[in-house]
Amino acid sequence: MSKILIRGAKVLGGAPQDVLITDGTIAAVGTDLAVSGVEEAQVVEADGKILLPGLVDLHTHLREPGREDSETVLTGTRAAAAGGYTAVFAMANTFPVADTAGVVEQVYRLGREHGYCDVQPIGAVTVGLEGKKLAELGAMHESAAGVTVFSDDGKCVDDAVIMRRALEYVKAFGGVVAQHAQEPRLTEGAQMNEGIVSAELGLGGWPAVAEESIIARDVLLAEHVGSRVHICHLSTAGSVEIVRWAKSRGIDVTAEVTPHHLLLTDELVRSYNPVYKVNPPLRTERDVMALREALADGTIDIVATDHAPHPHEDKDCEWAAAAMGMVGLETALSVVQHTMVETGLLDWAGVADRMSAAPARIGRLAGQGRPVSPGEPANLTLVDSAYRGEVDPAGFASRSRNTPYEGRELPGRVTHTFLRGRATVVDGKLA
Repeated sequence: MSKILIRGAKVLGGAPQDVLITDGTIAAVGTDLAVSGVEEAQVVEADGKILLPGLVDLHTHLREPGREDSETVLTGTRAAAAGGYTAVFAMANTFPVADTAGVVEQVYRLGREHGYCDVQPIGAVTVGLEGKKLAELGAMHESAAGVTVFSDDGKCVDDAVIMRRALEYVKAFGGVVAQHAQEPRLTEGAQMNEGIVSAELGLGGWPAVAEESIIARDVLLAEHVGSRVHICHLSTAGSVEIVRWAKSRGIDVTAEVTPHHLLLTDELVRSYNPVYKVNPPLRTERDVMALREALADGTIDIVATDHAPHPHEDKDCEWAAAAMGMVGLETALSVVQHTMVETGLLDWAGVADRMSAAPARIGRLAGQGRPVSPGEPANLTLVDSAYRGEVDPAGFASRSRNTPYEGRELPGRVTHTFLRGRATVVDGKLA
């Protein structure tokens, strides 16, 4: 029988308590816990660090199969564990696309083999992400991977009929369509947010309405069908208002925001550094503040990283030629602490909800996002919230280094991560 005693941890930021883990399950939570055979137990001195349920990311790009030069399931899940995650949902835009039972089962099995966190594949909505024909939604759901979330992320399901059919199909088994909201005709040639900065720099603008118009259409389609729709990487104040209206109407819509959209603005594009090139683009300070408020009040349900690794040659080039995307698994919790906890917008219990419980609930992922309570799986993250340090991508577990935070001081550091009681990170290092 394996035992781990975490001593003196602030569970969800509360008063210090001890947490006893026995054979992968939380056995007890309390003060001054007595452990029989304590000499055989592994003792972790938390010293007042924050204990959270293991984080769950509903939006991760692991790149395998096909782009192993950017990331693999192994390196991506190691990065996830380092960031405090015990489960990630892997997006479908791989090569080949995850639009069949065979491909999603391959990704699922790779996750199980490597064991740094649970990997739940996301299936494509359409064949080849081409937006023309529905993929094998039922077969992917019934496969060993048990897919419940479907997305063409990277591309928008812009055909309203296809989107309606997808919503109707997944309704039968309680699935959800996660939409990349981007009207393609409104973003042709776009390089950054459309606004004052794009006008001054002479770069093609990406208007907020390109996102908002798709969200408005899709919440109405979800209402009409009576199905669930999830909005990926929501980025504008207008999008917030549409989702808020839809929820007030009783429409079954959920939404996510990325850490970078909670912190960074389009002013950074003035540097022409392609590390700031992302889809959707960095928006204005007004948008950032609206997103923070919406995450705090629950209009936006979750934080999702949109971890998008790229090899250096795809980012170390001129702006127009650079790939869009940022890595985020290893810095997400620090950014949320900085933007939401230290500003008083969320407490640690709120962080646990937005980064663990809610994403697991949206993705129907059993055993993850559970309370830190006796009888629950010991998927846990211990965070030194008092830590301050500069981000150094050289130390990342991810295969890629395209972080917008290099050299920036951020708070918080994950010291331990436990996946069903097995340590994947110990003292800030991968086990």
